Amino acid sequence: MDDRDLQYEKYKSILENYLEEQSEQTLYKGQQFSRKMIEQQISPEEAVSLHVSVLEELFPDLPEPLKNSYDFLLEMMIGYGFAYREHQSLRNRQQQLESEIEVAANMQQTLLAGKKPEVDNLDIGAISKPANKMNGDYYHFVQDENDCVSVAIADIIGKGIPAALCMSMIKYAMDSAPEQRMQPGAVLENLNRVVEQNVDPNMFITMFYGLYDSRVHSFYYAGAGHEPGFFYDSEKDQFEELFTKGLVLGVSKKTSYREYQRVLNGNDMVIMLSDGVTECRSSRGFIERDEIVAMIRKYIHLSAQEIVDSVYKELERLQEFELRDDFTLLILRRKV
Repeated sequence: MDDRDLQYEKYKSILENYLEEQSEQTLYKGQQFSRKMIEQQISPEEAVSLHVSVLEELFPDLPEPLKNSYDFLLEMMIGYGFAYREHQSLRNRQQQLESEIEVAANMQQTLLAGKKPEVDNLDIGAISKPANKMNGDYYHFVQDENDCVSVAIADIIGKGIPAALCMSMIKYAMDSAPEQRMQPGAVLENLNRVVEQNVDPNMFITMFYGLYDSRVHSFYYAGAGHEPGFFYDSEKDQFEELFTKGLVLGVSKKTSYREYQRVLNGNDMVIMLSDGVTECRSSRGFIERDEIVAMIRKYIHLSAQEIVDSVYKELERLQEFELRDDFTLLILRRKV
């Protein structure tokens, strides 16, 4: 007796017992049998065909209309079976893709993770939260032997795994040119050539790059189409935009980037952010830049890290705890 005959006899026995007793125990046996059929990859139409064959043996005098209805059910289940198998195949591929994205996201976090520098006269706060698993934002700190701190914040115009790979390339390019860290304009020009030669023409990168020289308490910076940050003048108690002029990275290899400078007195702050901060949307609409400034002012008595954490939590609440874009906020404050 082959496997098909064994299945037939087993199913026949279960069905006969159920028709006689209609007990919960027999139903449970039927459920167990169905699991074995799934394990053996028996299709829905084969299961229906098995049921019909057993019925015809048990009840040879079935009314003709009832037999015809089973033919109709069998044809319907053939179509259902094809659709179900296609659905399972798509589901398996989706699960595989999600697993690959999870691995890529973990690799991205490991690759791009960096420690905040510890400088005696500088208070640093940093937070970066992805809207999805992969983060299209990037920030990077480097501290040299003179306690000068360079900082970059970037946003990939494009998401997912390609953006993550692009970020990794940017980090490698920045780490490969340490001699240019003291010149923000030169750093962006070098990165622009790398992006223009190696990144898909449809993918662009905005970046703000700055250097805080602790010896003269000056902040030198340049921008490549990135969201303007803010400068807080503690003596005047006012916020100003950190405006920069420069094309996004990757448009033209001959692009040059102008360098700017700000002197930081005690409690002055440099605030850098991605457009995920300034383009937050609440039930009232988009949140204006002056609202972001008002939030920073509300928490200005706290440490730099507490400020960025508090602003993030408040904006997260306003968006009903659902980020619509990657969120990155950095603060450098000169200590008194």
